[in-house]
Amino acid sequence: MSRPIGTPVTAELVRGALELEPTAVGVRPHRLPAWALAQADRDPQLSMAESQPAGVRIVFATTATSVELTALATRYGFRGAPARPPGSFDLVLDGRLVAGATLRRPTMITIDPSTGAAETVPGEPESLVFDDLPAGEKVVEIWLPHNESVELGQLRTDRPVAPVRTGRPVWLHHGSSISHGSNAARPTGTWPVIASLAGGVDLINLGFGGSALLDPFTARTIRDTAADLISLKLGVNLVNADLMRLRALGPAVHGFLDTIRDGHPDVPLLVVSPIHCGIHEDTPGPGAFDPAALARGEIRFVATGDPAERAAGKLTLSVIRERLARIVAQRAVEDDNLH
Repeated sequence: MSRPIGTPVTAELVRGALELEPTAVGVRPHRLPAWALAQADRDPQLSMAESQPAGVRIVFATTATSVELTALATRYGFRGAPARPPGSFDLVLDGRLVAGATLRRPTMITIDPSTGAAETVPGEPESLVFDDLPAGEKVVEIWLPHNESVELGQLRTDRPVAPVRTGRPVWLHHGSSISHGSNAARPTGTWPVIASLAGGVDLINLGFGGSALLDPFTARTIRDTAADLISLKLGVNLVNADLMRLRALGPAVHGFLDTIRDGHPDVPLLVVSPIHCGIHEDTPGPGAFDPAALARGEIRFVATGDPAERAAGKLTLSVIRERLARIVAQRAVEDDNLH
């Protein structure tokens, strides 16, 4: 039996992350750079969302028949609500999902939805083992959990590993919790991953649950990241957070697109308006936890605004859809690659 070969997880083996933070375990993948988080004053919601590695995967070529990864997860839950399913590490061989594994001893952060207070119970690193892999050369992808932060230690294999460069086009997508993967059962089941695998592209998923807020630092991050196709799903979090009024929306969208175009003047750029969300179609935010649902042990949301407030410029999804369509039509006159 071959002695295990230890390989540190480095940037040349990781795709979909924009930064790797050194930790006591190894590295923690981030989907926003540290300077961007600093500009957001390390907002707790954004910090949680961007550290959950949706769309991030470890990729390498090998003839190994056994792969082991040491990792520590940070898992989030809400007091009074059922525990969320543990995040899955999905093993994909030559483009085919063959296995999944979860960590049993995560750091657990439990949030009280009524106060925002959090309780932390530390976890410990453990090993995920994928044995009995087929012999011969193959491309191995380990898709990381989309719904929990992870620290990655060493890879251990019974044969050497090598980085892989596919040469496939890069698709960069930015959006809200649906793009992040809200309620998907596993990382390869989020819609951006399904679409990227079907389309034969390399994904960078900048979907941040609750945090697609037209932040200038997100636009600058997209501007400075190599991509062959960019898509932006905008709007619902602006209403959830009651972040701005109609007067500010148009200039904010124009500025966001202008910044991206500074770095990607000709890349195809798709703007996607919000899908249906019944509570906010014609009722402004902010959104809030539904106390009646919490009493039943469920997580649901309500809109706390007043439809009459639209006259004063409060945003709803129907208002945002109309304004986004107008902005894209206006800009597309001089931008053939804006859709």
